[in-house]
Amino acid sequence: MTRKSKNDTERYRVLIVDDHASARESVADVLRHAGYDVGACASAIEGLAKLNQRPVDVVVTDLQMPGMDGLEFIREMERRRLGVQVLMITAHASVASAVEAMRHGAFDYLEKPFDALKLEQSVSRACDRRRLMQQGSSAAATASERTIGGAIAGEGSASPIMIGKSQVMQELRSRIAQIAVTDETVLICGESGTGKELVAQSIHAQSRRVAGPLVSLNCPVLAAQLTESELFGHKRGAFTGADADRAGRFELARGGSILLDEVTEIDPSLQAKLLRVLQERTFERVGSSETISVDVRVLATTNRDLRAEVAAGRFREDLYFRLAVVPLTVPPLRERGEDVLALVDYFLDQAHHRLERGPFELETLARELLADYEWPGNVRELQNIVTRACVLNNGEPIRADELRPWLREGRKDQFISSDATTDSTDLLVGMKLDDVERHLIETTLARFEGHRAKTAAALGIGIRTLSGKLRSYGYPPREKDFARAG
Repeated sequence: MTRKSKNDTERYRVLIVDDHASARESVADVLRHAGYDVGACASAIEGLAKLNQRPVDVVVTDLQMPGMDGLEFIREMERRRLGVQVLMITAHASVASAVEAMRHGAFDYLEKPFDALKLEQSVSRACDRRRLMQQGSSAAATASERTIGGAIAGEGSASPIMIGKSQVMQELRSRIAQIAVTDETVLICGESGTGKELVAQSIHAQSRRVAGPLVSLNCPVLAAQLTESELFGHKRGAFTGADADRAGRFELARGGSILLDEVTEIDPSLQAKLLRVLQERTFERVGSSETISVDVRVLATTNRDLRAEVAAGRFREDLYFRLAVVPLTVPPLRERGEDVLALVDYFLDQAHHRLERGPFELETLARELLADYEWPGNVRELQNIVTRACVLNNGEPIRADELRPWLREGRKDQFISSDATTDSTDLLVGMKLDDVERHLIETTLARFEGHRAKTAAALGIGIRTLSGKLRSYGYPPREKDFARAG
């Protein structure tokens, strides 16, 4: 590869995000020497603030960072559709993190230690990609990078375009258009993998707040103290490690919208503070007595029955009513079966552009297999399987017998049987850790015909731990299992 001249590089802006000062400055020095316009910051939250203030061509981010880590940072940039190219650098390289980073739009992935030339080459390629995107010479690639949950955010489109012509999807689009023009709080319900985040993006994109940011928080990711800091910010010295003032997500979302993803996972101790923000649009940073007012629209998602969570005492009833001003349900893929093949064709085309080979085709029997499947993992599962088939494809049309081992058998909430020839761990790719844990627990419980003591023993956990997990899934308590365990 021919190295860019300083005149070529100086027009590109690069942002370095790393909580380790020495590593951050080392990368920044290399790229400044190469002629890039370089900025640097110590956290993903600071990085998002800088991206709001000034356009950037390439972001170089660490993976392991306190608060919002590199993967969540990448997902947040993807949600905001910034078009920035992302290079991830980490000392904790793994196939899982690499795949996750690339799936959410990372351009390249480097493992520490790396040499300066390799860094320069990766950034140079990212700048070339950025230039091509800006020139519009790769419209299909641009569209594929702006795709989440089976929908395309088309170039020049004000809102993500949801794929599907089924009646339930037409009704959903109509309801989104009706809701979007208001400033009311929206609670988006639906199973995992249905595209709840995409619906939130569509609501924001069609609202009067579209010029403002859409800031997201994945609620299950952080401990209670970190969640409070991420939501409301903190003052320097508020707790160990708080070495500088920091703005929270509500402040960053000023004039726009905030998305609370899987809001049921917010710690009960924070639910009262969140209720106050919804009621009064005011809050205090952690460690501060100064009241901050904020103009922000709240969107929330959940894959649970919030009314059942309220009845079980796990979620505040008053907070539920504040969130569910306008409830919206995203249909599971099994209720929109006529959309499956349209999604399949889109994901095949997406893989063609991402992998830069193909185009990929499915045999008729393979298409029939996918069309007839129940899709318990919804659009996320469909995208996962189609992408996997394309990655492993040898140039021939994809056959049904290639796909069948990857589909779950029997009940919707079970994995395929243990004697399947495909490595069962391959089925977990693309699933959230909480979903994997739940599937394992429910599958083991079914195997022991509902006997909780045997299930706990097989899983190597205490029966009280198991019962707590099951209660969180909506299972009623069974005292007789405690007696059996004794």
